[in-house]
Amino acid sequence: MTDTRTRSSRESILEVKNLVMNYELKDGGMVSAVEDVSFELKKGQSLGLVGESGCGKTSVALTLLQLQAANARVLGGEINLDGINLLELSPEEMRQHRWTDISMVFQGAMNSWNPVYTVGEQIREAMDLHWDPKPTAAEAYEKIVELFNLVGINPEMIERYPHEFSGGMKQRAVIAMALSCDPKVIIADEPTTALDVIVQEQILEELKKIQDELDMSIIYISHDIAVIAEITDLMGVMYAGKLVEIGPTAELFAKPRHPYTWLILSSTPSITGPRRALAPLEGEPPNLLDPPSGCRFHPRCPFATDKCSQEEPPLSEIGEGHMIACWNHEQVPVTLATAEDDSRSANGSQ
Repeated sequence: MTDTRTRSSRESILEVKNLVMNYELKDGGMVSAVEDVSFELKKGQSLGLVGESGCGKTSVALTLLQLQAANARVLGGEINLDGINLLELSPEEMRQHRWTDISMVFQGAMNSWNPVYTVGEQIREAMDLHWDPKPTAAEAYEKIVELFNLVGINPEMIERYPHEFSGGMKQRAVIAMALSCDPKVIIADEPTTALDVIVQEQILEELKKIQDELDMSIIYISHDIAVIAEITDLMGVMYAGKLVEIGPTAELFAKPRHPYTWLILSSTPSITGPRRALAPLEGEPPNLLDPPSGCRFHPRCPFATDKCSQEEPPLSEIGEGHMIACWNHEQVPVTLATAEDDSRSANGSQ
């Protein structure tokens, strides 16, 4: 596999700067879904986005592709893909970049195949829409054979229907479709959802192999922090629409600095190291119709002070490539919390 240090020295392929996206409600109210999110992805790098449900991970992904819901409103920021700000493009111009420069493996996509067309026909449809010039039947078939070999599917399955594929094969075929136009960046939204652990491991191995062979950049979105640990170079932690910590994956796992990251890892079991009691992540994410003032995590944070409830912390660099948004990151212990952690119990009323 390409060394992470080599990847980090490469040119940037995707830069997201101060992205703000809200959902407009029927009564005119706004849900703050993505708030001031910034990150950079270099050629060949992989970034994992983690966080609780509703934290904004998928909203960020759909905004990158300009496929957000009709009531979504992008209120600010930039999405620079290979030097082009996607937010400044017309719908037709964006369509030319979508799938050819940036594509996506959608959440639950393995169940989205049209049952009345063969899988090969559906992959070719994507190629017909986005290749210029449109491929001939022979070119399309040759490309699909190449893709099936790449993702570990027997090419004899090209003319088979979706019901003839297992769940793992459908997921591999979705990945093949996402690769059909040779994109520079792929977004994989929960790519192993509903798969058993054996097939999940196989899919992840295929994705890592594809990334190395094609030198492609990937954004993984997952609730499973173990998946992110295994396959990414960088990890971004989102909470209530904001990016609260981002940095090298190994560093965040070894020494998380944001209290939210620390608590997520403290509540996650591990098969390595000594056995320890897990610490639950107490409380619930805030209502984004009316998010709390200051740091959005402060009502659940064991290290919160008055300043946290009054002033919003900026995303600041604390080490090379490691950024956090926290006023009290120096108070976060170097070891993970346990269920008996007195500091959390004493602060449980916040």
